[in-house]
Order: sequence, then structure tokens, then C-alpha cells
Amino acid sequence: MPTSKQPSSRSSRVAVRKGRQEPRRSYREGEVAYTEADDAIALGEDLGISPFPWQRGILADWCACNGDGKPSYVTCGLDVPRQNGKNAALEVYEPYRLAVCGWHILHTAHRVKTAKKAFNRLVKYFTDERHPELMELVERIRRTNGEEAIYLKNGGSIEFIARTNGTARGFDDIQLVVYDEAQELTDTQYDAIAYTLSASSTGERQIIYMGTPPNERSAGTVFARVRKSILEGGMRRMCWASWATPKLPPRDCTFADILDEIYESNPSMGYVLDESYTESEFAGAKGNISGFAHERLDWWSEEAGASRAIPAKVWASSAIEAIGGGYARKTAFGLRFSPDGRSWVLAGCKSDGRGRYAVEVVDAGTTDGGVKALAVALYERRQRASAVAVDGIGVADALCEHLSDLKAPRGYVVRTRSQDAISAASLLLDMLKDGKCRHTSQPALDDSAGNAVKRPIGTRGGWGYGSDEKHDAAPIEACALALWACKTSRRNPKRKQRLQ
Repeated sequence: MPTSKQPSSRSSRVAVRKGRQEPRRSYREGEVAYTEADDAIALGEDLGISPFPWQRGILADWCACNGDGKPSYVTCGLDVPRQNGKNAALEVYEPYRLAVCGWHILHTAHRVKTAKKAFNRLVKYFTDERHPELMELVERIRRTNGEEAIYLKNGGSIEFIARTNGTARGFDDIQLVVYDEAQELTDTQYDAIAYTLSASSTGERQIIYMGTPPNERSAGTVFARVRKSILEGGMRRMCWASWATPKLPPRDCTFADILDEIYESNPSMGYVLDESYTESEFAGAKGNISGFAHERLDWWSEEAGASRAIPAKVWASSAIEAIGGGYARKTAFGLRFSPDGRSWVLAGCKSDGRGRYAVEVVDAGTTDGGVKALAVALYERRQRASAVAVDGIGVADALCEHLSDLKAPRGYVVRTRSQDAISAASLLLDMLKDGKCRHTSQPALDDSAGNAVKRPIGTRGGWGYGSDEKHDAAPIEACALALWACKTSRRNPKRKQRLQ
């Protein structure tokens, strides 16, 4: 306290405002006999990590045990905006489970660099001479890029991997699975990882989901689905903590209008986050309030992480009875073969020349009789269409060879790559939302668009439209290709063309 001889500043008289320390929404169901959080926090403090009050609450849940000494909560979830310190809580919890409990841990992330960063944060504690007890425990450390791991003499281990569709097959006897960047977790990746817990030799099993709300471009569906199921109640041995704002702020709101929401949604405000920098974030996001709400207010839109790739309202509002004469400026086609090459769907796209487009399914068939007749039909359209984008493997190559033999004009046949399919899917979704793309109402197309899911492509978050067991994504994929070809092709079919 300042004395009369020590002039006090305003900052010393006014307490710094802190963010909300209790979750805005939480769920807990499970028998809790005691918690080992104090022991974990004590270890963390020995390592130089002093958790904030809200992080201590998270650790109390993760460390909770039932009467048998097993985790009270098998599934634990945490969603909070970026830069609040989700990983700081994990940086206390993982060393405790590893060094004290001897657990086998599988730490997964969406990206290799994120997994490596988590490894680097943890390994420093086991290689620092200031922590001789931990150094003594080390049996070996594996630093191979993408396969980092720490193995201890007490039997504990932690392995760090980036998630792929085949990730974690072969791992066994795991007690804890961590899904970092959980907003990007897909069903296929989940299936490849989740069942590693079933063979736990100790009977101790736990899953931790950590992330921020997925945006509309995310291919991940698991995080949002699990969160929704748990927070709606009725699930056993699970807990979840969420700092999410309940609604999207108005588009024309000011920083002052949402300042209280910022403190409610960011528990580390006043600790590691401050108003001035957050205000600069808000200023930089001007005109994109949904982006700011996702990242800084933990806002979950109805579309975020949903299994449906195209929101029903967006598709319904984009319907037209027919593509009229107003869309006569430019034409292109998209051809999508099924993964097994046995069927195909042809879609067309027309442009009005003023940035508006319309798509529809033109034809569909099988390849039972080969693809030569289809190649001829596409060749006959060369004088009125700018391009035809072809996507598929195997039989698609045969089609392109037939078109080459027919001397199709240069630039007319576009053999798409994975990046093109990613671009086409995002382009269609964006233009439907912006009202710049329309579609005719066709039963097969409506069913395809209404039930298409986001199919991951590659390892960098790309996605395309995917089918499920009852619905075929080929019609909407063909439409996306047609739109992409119509928008990107520079070929003018009315101009004299050079042959291939």
C-alpha cells in the first residue's frame, strides 16, 4: 500500500478488470470422490507455471476421481477464445499424468507444427537441469519430425502426432487422448484415434477436446457435435466448460457495445489479454463481426461444424424455376465421376456477365458401356461452352483421351487437381451465401446439396462435398465444378480455336 510519502498512481488505486473465471456454460456428470488438482498444480508451480483461477477450475475437473480412483469424467471438453491459455492448463496436466501417474498419452493436433510446438513446450521440463527429478525419469526422447515422443522409466509415455485419416492405427494401451485444435477433427480422424483407448491396461481412460468454434469453412464436425450432445445433458461421465457468447453481436456494434461480452467470454482478460489490443483486433475486423465473434467471443453459429456442408436456408433461398435468357453470356460444364468410376453426373453453369451465375444438373449416367459416347457429347458442346472441368480417377483419364483423339480445342477440357476441387467447393458455398449463384430445383440436386457433408481433402484443412451412405454428393460436386470452370475459364468458344 502506498504511504503518505509515496504518491500513488491511478493504476495502483484502480483494480485491473479481469475476465469471467467461471464458464458461461458448463456440464458435469459423474461421481467425484476427490480431485488430484492440488497435486497437479503443485507440480506445475514447481515448473514455473501458476494457473489462473479459471485454469485451476478446469484442472479440478480433469483431475477429478471416483471412489475407484478412476477419472470421474471420461470425456472432457473446453472451448474458449484463442490466446486465453488453453494449452497452459494442458501444460500442467500432461506432466502430472506422465511423471506422477505413468500414463500413456497420445497428443494429437491438426497440424504437424502445432504438435511439434506442444512437444517443445513439454520436453523442456524433462531436459532442464533445474528439474532434476524429471530429468532422472527420462528413459529416452524421440525427436523425429512428426513422431516426437517422451518415454519415462516409470512406464509413462507421451507421443505427439498430427491427425490424418490413418493416424493412431497401431497405438495401443493409451490412457489419455488429447484432441488439440479439436475444431478441425473429422469423423474419419476420430475413428482412427478414439478406439486406441479400448485396450487401456489400467482401465483408466480419458479424452480431452480443446479448441475454438469451427467456422463455416472447417471440415471438422466432431467437436461441435460432441459439445452439443454434452451441453444438452443426458450423457454420463462427461464434463464441458464453455465461455461462448450466446448470440452474434449486431453488425453495426461498437467496441464499447460489446466490451462486457469480451470480458464474459475471455477469462484471461486482465491477465494476458488487454482491452487496447483487443480493441485493435475489433478495428481490424470491422465489417466482419462474425469473424471477430468466432475468434474473440467463442461464438458458435448454427452452421459452424455442422455436418451439412450447405445450410438448408442458403440452398432454399437460392432456388429458381429455370435458367432464363438472362444467363446467356457464358456457359461451362462440370463432370464428376463417382469414386469407383461406375457413374457420372454432368452439370452446367451459365453467367449473365455481371457476376451472377446459375447451375443445374444436365445429365447423368453409368460407364457400363464405356465413356466414348459421353466424350462425343461433350465434344459437340465445344462451340457453345467455354470449358468442361473433369474430376475423377481411372475412367476420367479414358474420357480425356477420347476428347484428345476428337481434337477438342485447347483449353476446353480441364483436368482438375485436388486444389481445384477445394476451390470449387468453397466458391460455390460462398457465392450461394452472397446471393451470386442460383440453382434450379431438381430432386436429385436438392437431395445432394441438402445432405452433402464436408469431405476433407489433403492435410491443410481443404474440403470438398462428400456423400454419406444414403445420399450422393456427385450432383452438387458437378455443379461446383461447372461454376468454377465458368468463372475461371478464359476460353471464348465463339473465337476461332487452336486444336490440341
